[in-house]
Amino acid sequence: MFVFSNPSGGTLITAILGWLLVFSALFAANEVTRRFKWVGFATFFVLPIVLTVLWFTALSGIAYKDWFHLAKVYSSTAGCIIFWCIRFVGGTRKDGTKWRLADKKGFLFLAPLILAINIIEACIRDFEVGMAYPVLTQVLEEGTTNTFYNLLGGPWNFMNGIAGILNFITITGWFGIVLRKKTDKDSSRDMLWPDMLWFWIIAYDLWNFAYTYNCLPHHSWYAGIALLTAPTLCAFTVGKGAWLQHRAQTLSLWCMFAQTFPMFQDHSRFAVVSSYNPTIYNIVSGLALVANIAVFAYMVYKVVKAKKNPYTNDIYTDLPQYAQIKALAE
Repeated sequence: MFVFSNPSGGTLITAILGWLLVFSALFAANEVTRRFKWVGFATFFVLPIVLTVLWFTALSGIAYKDWFHLAKVYSSTAGCIIFWCIRFVGGTRKDGTKWRLADKKGFLFLAPLILAINIIEACIRDFEVGMAYPVLTQVLEEGTTNTFYNLLGGPWNFMNGIAGILNFITITGWFGIVLRKKTDKDSSRDMLWPDMLWFWIIAYDLWNFAYTYNCLPHHSWYAGIALLTAPTLCAFTVGKGAWLQHRAQTLSLWCMFAQTFPMFQDHSRFAVVSSYNPTIYNIVSGLALVANIAVFAYMVYKVVKAKKNPYTNDIYTDLPQYAQIKALAE
């Protein structure tokens, strides 16, 4: 699936160490930024401004400056800013009544909308690669002058593109987002999404990993496996119910790091690339497609049974996992 040796002296050992470093750093950074309000503010409001200045001045010859990488870092950070505002912005009106963004359905709609747009963008890219690269082709990394990687398109791209569309369709309970109540152990006020349960998250992870493996094969060891594992583990343990928030924060943190230190995954001993094996491509995308078909079928079953609109209503309210997340909310 992956080739761990590289001209810079990389081996399986350095690849594993690099993966553990990235995963641990993302998990820890997400924990700190979600638990401490003003650390989150500094990280997602202030740090991107400072880094932007560096990217276009001191790091001008190193950092990516193409539209794709810049769009990725700023869009993921914008999501973090919106989610922070949902969690913490509020006040008191002149008549003494309280207000907060978390109570405004129109603003909450932005959370699933951002997720949906990102999924569809990735699906389009999968279809593009499938059509444009029918044979193994060397491609210049956007924003660089000396970094090349290979792309190989095939039926796997179309399978995974369909899997992504199904993943988008199965985003349910768009207006069901709530905030986590403060406790002595956790005062994060995480943005909980009770209807976004483990089966959808796993289907998303399989689809998104297949997307990175298909379209970013030289980065999928980190931007695929490590970057997906960190928010998922958090959502299943200490930060239950807040996967989307964890996903946005870890993605933004990773994009800022990769933008500042592109050599880490491109030319260092920690760099890992795909083996470009068509059989593996088909297996990875096939698993993603099967998982998302299963989630889609389950969603249809629940919709028919409950006779509810899956986008304006929560449809998994009878599941114990849903109740566990709801119990954490205010």
